[in-house]
Amino acid sequence: MNDFRLKVFKKASVCRHFKNQVYKVAQDKHIKFPFYLSAGQEYIPASIYTILEEKEIDVNVFIKHRGHSHYLSKGADPIQLIDELLGRKTGCANGMGGSASIHSIEKNIFGHDGLMGSQVPIAVGHAYQTTKPTLVVIGDASAEEDYVLGALGWASTKNLPILFVVEDNNLSILTEKKVRRNWEMDDVAKAFNMCAWNITDDPIVLYEILKDYNFNKPMLLNINTVRKYWHSGAGSDGDYFDRYENEMKILGEEAKDIDLENKELVERLWHQQLEIQ
Repeated sequence: MNDFRLKVFKKASVCRHFKNQVYKVAQDKHIKFPFYLSAGQEYIPASIYTILEEKEIDVNVFIKHRGHSHYLSKGADPIQLIDELLGRKTGCANGMGGSASIHSIEKNIFGHDGLMGSQVPIAVGHAYQTTKPTLVVIGDASAEEDYVLGALGWASTKNLPILFVVEDNNLSILTEKKVRRNWEMDDVAKAFNMCAWNITDDPIVLYEILKDYNFNKPMLLNINTVRKYWHSGAGSDGDYFDRYENEMKILGEEAKDIDLENKELVERLWHQQLEIQ
């Protein structure tokens, strides 16, 4: 499985350094609007898209506001994302969507409109109309919206080809899940007669679950993860388990080389775009 883990690490590494660079550039006042970092959560998209690529399944993706890592892990253009964060017309959303509404026509990534959880019923409607494999990403807070629950029921009733991925960092802004609710999303999905799992963001765990999944039915993954930065990088959750750092230790020198290579790549891309007036 080391080959698989290294493939995942390559994607996660680009995501981690991209987010670190966004944080740095923002401190220098180059980004003028709120941005949403997914550092700490990058192993979810890095693992999922590596698995789907190996299975040669191309999905239509509906992302949420913390979506940079999904955009990058699916192979969308990082230059267009940089330009979007800089508010330029050459950005992936013509400089009008910013961090929350990134999309890629080339990679079938549909941007988010900013309304909590609205991507879920939209994705379900898309899967119903097109019958194409569909992936929709949800936060643990937006999963609590009533129209999200209704959409889950419809997806199950119509046996749609859709994978619901809940990135569960246990926080809505700074409010823990235990304050907000006494139920879990995998239990809700199971109540709708849907296959569902409550798991960690370990790439091997994700591989074992998704290796035989071919979008022949709806499924929900509630994936427990952690975030490194608050909204707009305003603060940090402090000490936490870092999947990225843990995987780098497991994989050894080859991963350290990949880490350095992608750090230099991302810094070079940002420097190149910031030089453009």
